[in-house]
Amino acid sequence: MLFLITQHHTPEHCPKSSGGSKTLYNPKVEGVTLLAIYGAYAEHVIYYLVESNDMKALNEFLFPGFESCTSKITPVSQTPVVK
Repeated sequence: MLFLITQHHTPEHCPKSSGGSKTLYNPKVEGVTLLAIYGAYAEHVIYYLVESNDMKALNEFLFPGFESCTSKITPVSQTPVVK
């Protein structure tokens, strides 16, 4: 399944001075394929497009940011809705 993860952090917890946005997720988690990353950096929001069939793995992917971010995980699809 595809998921769009929207991750928010506050300006006080911005990782720009401590390794950057790559410190907020773990790309090595088995069972999660990171397809794309987009940032609205002035808004302190990062978007990840990932593929996974394992909710536990999705949480592990986000563990590095758990103490400084909130995340919303939304299932998405490329298949259009047909009437």
